[in-house]
Amino acid sequence: MGKAQKGELKTFVIDTNVLIHRPDAILSFKDNEVVVPLWVLEELDRLKTFSDERGRNARHAIRFLDRAGRHGPLSEGVKIENGSILRVVLADPERMPTDLLHDSADNKIILTAYQMQLEGKQVFFVSKDINARVKATALGLKAVDYEKQKVNIDKLYAGFSTLDSTPDTMAQLEREGEMQWNEVLPPNHFVVLRDRSADEHVIGRYDHETGHIRFVDHKMPSIAGVRPLNDEQRMAFEVLLDPAVNLVSLVGKAGTGKTLLALAAGLRMTLEDHLYSRVLVSRPVIPLGKDIGYLPGAKSEKLSHWMEPLFDNLEYLLSVYHKQNIKNAEQLLNNRVIELEALSYIRGRSLPGQFIIIDEAQNLSPHEIKTIVSRAGEGSKVVLTGDPYQIDSPYLDSNSNGLSFLVETFKGQDVFGHVTLNRSERSRLAELAAELL
Repeated sequence: MGKAQKGELKTFVIDTNVLIHRPDAILSFKDNEVVVPLWVLEELDRLKTFSDERGRNARHAIRFLDRAGRHGPLSEGVKIENGSILRVVLADPERMPTDLLHDSADNKIILTAYQMQLEGKQVFFVSKDINARVKATALGLKAVDYEKQKVNIDKLYAGFSTLDSTPDTMAQLEREGEMQWNEVLPPNHFVVLRDRSADEHVIGRYDHETGHIRFVDHKMPSIAGVRPLNDEQRMAFEVLLDPAVNLVSLVGKAGTGKTLLALAAGLRMTLEDHLYSRVLVSRPVIPLGKDIGYLPGAKSEKLSHWMEPLFDNLEYLLSVYHKQNIKNAEQLLNNRVIELEALSYIRGRSLPGQFIIIDEAQNLSPHEIKTIVSRAGEGSKVVLTGDPYQIDSPYLDSNSNGLSFLVETFKGQDVFGHVTLNRSERSRLAELAAELL
């Protein structure tokens, strides 16, 4: 590579976890040099046999590198479709610092970036592993997270706005049922008009087709035995129960009622309104390091272990919901009114006419969220719930997880509704724990 290129191009050395997070991440670095250490290929080779999302992404990344290698020797560099030069490099052990262990694949990947810097290149080590970035920085490298598909969690779309208003305006909205709204808002956005002097408020929901906000009554009949305890839960029910809103995300800390509201709406729209054939419920388990194959028993028994939080919500619902003589959660499962499914098995399925709930969605990557939502068939509704501040995956954070990314990406789509729930209704103790611990 010529001297001019060395001075002008940036060299991005990619860690394995970046390709597992997004297998086509190499295409994100346009018109630069992208280096894949040989040890990354070793790790991809180890992961490719896995049946989970990591294995699929590893195979995808390997196929991408294989296609690129057909255009020339990867060791010398080949030009790829985004204008970058892609190279696969094996670090020279003679040029590695002797005080850093060379028997670790992670260290060898970092040292490949270190060697590139010794050659006079402007090197950026790209990794989603915080510890690897710290090690790289200690060696004098510029270490960065993979920033594509990241959002600013501090500015995450809330789904509603609270505005000061007058008693006359609030009375007009409640009396007439709707009113013209001069500001253009995202579809299904909620507006809370508040009269601070009287400590009163009304809720309106924006209709993007008419430019009006429509009155949302605070009071509503119980939904599968559940009544909203605050305005945020009322807004959540509004989009959950609207069949025209095919995708709903509920974000909030523990105890805000996200999962309970979703299950209650699903039961109502399946058992009473007959809008969906069943409620399909799933939650990620991969970020905790185990797929269901490691758990004892048949599929239903395996799923029951990590679906316990959902069973807790179902048992509560059924204790106050007596529709069609349903006595317990097992009866719902046996009648296939509710189906539990591992996320690993949702890929490849087409899911028409179902109310699909993905709990703990903050533990999914943007790519995994895309895989799940794209499974929804005609007439299905997808509800994603989670807390972006409670993430188990070592390579995701509040800014890069799939739930946060979906909220910002789908904002403005007429089939999408979102509510951020801030108030815990589980108990005073639970609220304090969420705030203080």
